[in-house]
Formats: sequence, C-alpha cells, structure tokens
Amino acid sequence: MDTLLSLLSNDTEACCAPGGSAALSAEQAEATARTFKALGDPTRVRLLSLIAASDDGEACICDLTEPVGLSQPTVSHHMKLLVDAGLATREQRGRWAYFRVVTEALDIAVRALRP
Repeated sequence: MDTLLSLLSNDTEACCAPGGSAALSAEQAEATARTFKALGDPTRVRLLSLIAASDDGEACICDLTEPVGLSQPTVSHHMKLLVDAGLATREQRGRWAYFRVVTEALDIAVRALRP
C-alpha cells in the first residue's frame, strides 16, 4: 500500500507571514550600511579592537601605527572614516589625536539585523 506525503504546504499564511520585528526604514538601512562599510576593512576593525582593548578605553594615534604596521597618515585616514561613520570619537590634545570607540553605534548595528 503506497502512501503519498505532501511535500509542499498550501498554507501561504505560514510561509508568507511577516516577521515578528519591524524591518529597517530606508534611513536606518542607509545608516547601518555606512557602519558596515566602515567595518569592511580589516585594518579598521583591528584599530577599533586595539582602542577598545586599551586600559582606559582610548588610544593615541601615535600608539596605533606600530600594531597595524601602517604609517601615521594611513592610520589617520582609517580613523577619520571610523569617526565619520560614528564608530569612534576623536579628541585633539596638543599635537596628538586620541580616539574612543562608540560602543552604542556598534550595538545599534548589531541589533539592526537581529530578528
């Protein structure tokens, strides 16, 4: 005796029901994409990691060049992109710039794509 099993459900409500959380607005998606674009470079991710791992949660630009093996102007360029994306803050102290990670911006980016 053969038994036929239905492989496809005709229940369109189950497969096409909207998710439990609201989708991002166009503006939120744009802001989130800028964040991920800034994080799309391994050097920038490493720079944020170095700053976050520092004892006082900040780092001078002079302390970031050697660990990533890049010149100061190149590191400054990467840090400018991170600051522009809202992932870090910059404070000028004399001739040196000090940076801090904006953890709230990272949290927002993570939550944006979580169900």
